Amino acid sequence: MENLPHAWETPRKPAELTEDRLLTAILDGTFPINSALPSERELAEMLGVTRPTLREALQRLSRDGWVEIHHGKTTRVRDYWREGNLLILSAIARHGELLSGDFVTQLLQIRLLMAPEYARMAIQNQGSAVLEALADLHNLDDSPEEFSRGDFLFHRQLTVLSGNPIFTLILNGFGDLYIEMGKIYFANPEARGFSRDFYGRLESAIRKGDVTLAHDVVRGVMLKSIELWNAAAHRTTFDGREG
Repeated sequence: MENLPHAWETPRKPAELTEDRLLTAILDGTFPINSALPSERELAEMLGVTRPTLREALQRLSRDGWVEIHHGKTTRVRDYWREGNLLILSAIARHGELLSGDFVTQLLQIRLLMAPEYARMAIQNQGSAVLEALADLHNLDDSPEEFSRGDFLFHRQLTVLSGNPIFTLILNGFGDLYIEMGKIYFANPEARGFSRDFYGRLESAIRKGDVTLAHDVVRGVMLKSIELWNAAAHRTTFDGREG
């Protein structure tokens, strides 16, 4: 489907477009957390859509945890940071243009907690398959785009090989953001060199049969990646311009 001509792409439904516009308005603070949305009539006029279309969009947002609908009362924007779930995380990650560097740092802190464990489990379960995945990284082109995608696919493969599909679902939840932010991170040659060194040290630990060492190697790299990301984010805005 990705290779179909543009003319063959299915156009988005009005309710989907309306949902996306409302979600953007929530994330950019137009409709802050715990605020009441305008009345249905007023909001439909603001968005230029019919009230049935608006109702469908609001039902979608309610289903995913963004708003709280009470018939006969105003619709409330929920405190999605406190009341949200993985659907919220995935949607937030798709709107990278609205995110601060702190959000990416927070995601990297979660990866710091997860990656050493899913790597350890993957190596214990299917060490040879992990080595095969590492071998694929030897041929990465020395470009930010190639490194970003390759690194994400490697981590995703580790989650799959860990045998715990929850790791994979969480990582997939911010996969697009991971790749886009990775282009900024890997724009620094030091970051690309650091990751090549990481892949080599991890491979060496696996071949030695030292799972504890492999765990520690991954954890050390996750810590360093936060430091390198913060430096990259300080230098560069998310749209790729110099800050």
